[in-house]
Amino acid sequence: MFEKILSQIGVSLNKHNLPYMVVGGQAVLFYGEPRLTRDIDITLGVDVDHLRDVLAVVQELNLKPLPKEIESFVRQTMVLPALDEHTGIRVDFIFSYTPYETEAIKRAKKVKIIGQEVNLASPEDLIIHKIFAGRPRDIEDVRTVLLKNPDVDIQYIRQWLKEFDESSEEKGLLKAFEGIMKDP
Repeated sequence: MFEKILSQIGVSLNKHNLPYMVVGGQAVLFYGEPRLTRDIDITLGVDVDHLRDVLAVVQELNLKPLPKEIESFVRQTMVLPALDEHTGIRVDFIFSYTPYETEAIKRAKKVKIIGQEVNLASPEDLIIHKIFAGRPRDIEDVRTVLLKNPDVDIQYIRQWLKEFDESSEEKGLLKAFEGIMKDP
């Protein structure tokens, strides 16, 4: 059921010319090991000014937007959560138009899911997203992705984590990654 929804999401976002990549648990399933996940996380390479376009995709996919006040919620959180009421699968459309996200989306891996092309975050960008989230489950996902993908571009990961450490109050991202590298 996840594959069908992912495939449909890819078709619809491509049709509407919205840049995107699948991140989160669904990407971990592709690069790592099977694990329980109940949602689909989509990073969009657009800002909230494209909300109307994303709402057209949500409607096309027969998803139900979850916030009552959609526009104000999205402007505050940069996320449009929606639900596939038939399966109970939640889809989070994450608005992000930063230089990093733009590059990450360009680097996304195109994979075929039920015959349709879907953009999946590269393993490097998945690792960066997981380090940034930093929950125990995310750190375990990083270990799994590194183990299953020994040819990841470690320098690319280090470069972005260092830049995030330097440009935000959130410090220690690179240190967290280096800790995982020392003790997989």
